[in-house]
Amino acid sequence: MNTSKISLALASMLLVSSASFGDDTADIQMLKEEIKQLKETTQSLIDETSDLKTGFSYTTVDTKQSHSGLGAAASKVYYSKSPLSIGGYGEMYYATTNSDDNTKNSSQTQVKRLITYLGYKFSDNIILNTEIEYEGGGVTANGGGDEVVVEFMYLDFLINKNFNVRLGNFLMPMGLINQRHEPTLFTTVQRPQTAYYLIPSTWDESGAMVYGEIANGLEYKFAGVSALQPDDTAGAKWLRKGRGGSFAVANPGFAGVARLDYTKINGLLIGASLYGDSKITMWDAHINYENSGARVYGTYTQTKRSDTTGTQVKEMSGGFINASFDVLSLTSIEKKMPVFVQYESINPQEKRADGTGFDSIDTTTVGVNFFPHEQVVLKMDYAM
Repeated sequence: MNTSKISLALASMLLVSSASFGDDTADIQMLKEEIKQLKETTQSLIDETSDLKTGFSYTTVDTKQSHSGLGAAASKVYYSKSPLSIGGYGEMYYATTNSDDNTKNSSQTQVKRLITYLGYKFSDNIILNTEIEYEGGGVTANGGGDEVVVEFMYLDFLINKNFNVRLGNFLMPMGLINQRHEPTLFTTVQRPQTAYYLIPSTWDESGAMVYGEIANGLEYKFAGVSALQPDDTAGAKWLRKGRGGSFAVANPGFAGVARLDYTKINGLLIGASLYGDSKITMWDAHINYENSGARVYGTYTQTKRSDTTGTQVKEMSGGFINASFDVLSLTSIEKKMPVFVQYESINPQEKRADGTGFDSIDTTTVGVNFFPHEQVVLKMDYAM
């Protein structure tokens, strides 16, 4: 039935074109334009027919699209032409470390992580989105800490721009990096230490979230999730080791999360997040501003914990600020090469219950990125 309709439509268009044919130059040019349009229409119909037969339509990642604050690759399923969406990213690096006295120099190369995003549209309003991570090159038998893990798996029920519902295991809407941790979205080779110790990316919990726009340019997220379970034997990683993630969590507590972001000014995102459970309160303020090749982004966060004893951490704080400029934006070269400087100060054990604490760790990092393609980045940096 579809083939017959297409043939009749083409025949009709050809008859119209033939009737308008004349001997003068204008009529010949008009006919050429009609033939060109006819070819484009025909190809479009062929593509759509092929998609209907195979059930598949390939969609590339649109780097300008972000759904509910997620990175472009993680947002792919929301903008895909096909019900099934496949995306992802990978990171590999070489690093060398030199001590002041040259006694503890070391270097290594590693496939840091390989990420697969799998999404499926049951309908335009019910969407499944998942992330699977292969960390540290894969799982080893010697218990080296590498793992294959579900980073998130949730269902979105899209109602309207003001109110939507998310159920499952999802990224916590805290800071800048946790929701947008794809390597093309930050300039340093590795994520800031703020996003490792203080807002421990990637941080995902199970629960329910509502999100949308309060007004044009003012976005919100509210969620009830499983609470952190701090590990007081892990030193500076006491909070990082307390993430619930997608693994089984025995007797999970309850926590609430809230986030507001303002994006009405072109190129600017500014906002704040708040996490709270029966013992831990965490807040952060974050900013990202981009204009004509220049970018400034950063996060500051504080965490306080009640009912602590002995050497348990009561308070931690810190943050980073990163400034970059795309030097190729001054030329006619259609690539990007931002150079950057980042200052970071963190203290994951700032104050303990016994009155002791540690000094902050201050790091200045300089470096350069090169984007041979908008989804491909080569990085080099030097951290002091």
